Amino acid sequence: MTGIAEDEVLHRIENNVSWITLNRPEAMNAVTWDQRERVIALLAGASADPAVRAVVVTATGKGFCAGADLRGGPAAGAGAGAGGERVAGDVARMIRLGAQRLITAVLDCEKPVLAAVNGTAAGIGAHLALACDLVIAAEPARFIEVFVRRGLVPDGGGAYLLPRLVGPQKAKELMFFGDAVPAAEAERLGLVNRVVPAEELEATAREWAERLARGPTRALAMTKQLVNASLDGDRAAALAAEATAQEINMTTADANEGVASFVERRTPKYLGR
Repeated sequence: MTGIAEDEVLHRIENNVSWITLNRPEAMNAVTWDQRERVIALLAGASADPAVRAVVVTATGKGFCAGADLRGGPAAGAGAGAGGERVAGDVARMIRLGAQRLITAVLDCEKPVLAAVNGTAAGIGAHLALACDLVIAAEPARFIEVFVRRGLVPDGGGAYLLPRLVGPQKAKELMFFGDAVPAAEAERLGLVNRVVPAEELEATAREWAERLARGPTRALAMTKQLVNASLDGDRAAALAAEATAQEINMTTADANEGVASFVERRTPKYLGR
C-alpha cells in the first residue's frame, strides 16, 4: 500500500472504535482501487483485533462516496485482458475483486460497523453505507442509485441489499430511475437509522459507536451474522443457527457477566471476550 493511498484513507482507534475515513474530498471521495484495498484490510484487521469493538466508516468534505473512481491505477485496466483487449469474463472479474469484495468485507466484519454519511453517497458509495449495520446520515446527505444514469447494471451488491431494506418494488423504483433520495426520505424508507444536523454527525456517530464498543462484542457479532443470514435461508436453518450461536455465546466471559450482573442487580461491565 502506498503512502498516498494511506493518506486517502485515514485511520485511528479511539475508545475501542476503529474510525475509517475516506479522504479524497476533492473527488467527493470517489473510491479508488487502492482505497478499496485499504478499507478491506482495515475491516479485516478490526475483526481480528480484540481491542477493536466497533467500526465507523465516514468521509471528509461534502461527499461520503461518489462511487468508484476508475480513472487511472489498477482499476482502470481491470476490465481488459492481456494486451488491453477486453474478453468475456474480464468485467465480472473486476466486479468480484473490487466492489463486491468491499461490500462483503463490511457484511462479514465481526464487529458492528456504523456508517456516518456526511454527504452524497452514490453508486458503490451508497452500497458501502447500506451494507453497514447502522447508518447515521447528516441532513445534507443524499443516496443515489446512479448506475441507470450511465446505462449500467447496479453492482457492489446493490440488488441484494436494497430489496432487503425497502422491499423489491421500492428497490426497483430507486434503481430504475436513479433519483437522489434526500436523507429525510432515506430515513422514512428505512435506508438509514437516524438523520442529524451536519454539525452533530461525528458526535452522534461517536456516541453510538462507543456504546456498541461497551457491549458484549461476541454476542453482537453472532447477532449480526444471524440477522444477515436470516433472509437468505429457511426457518429451520435460521433456528438451528440461532441455537448454535447461543450455545457458543454462553461460553464467553461477557455472557457470564451479563447473567451475573442481572442476578446481582448491577450494571454489567463487558470486556468483549
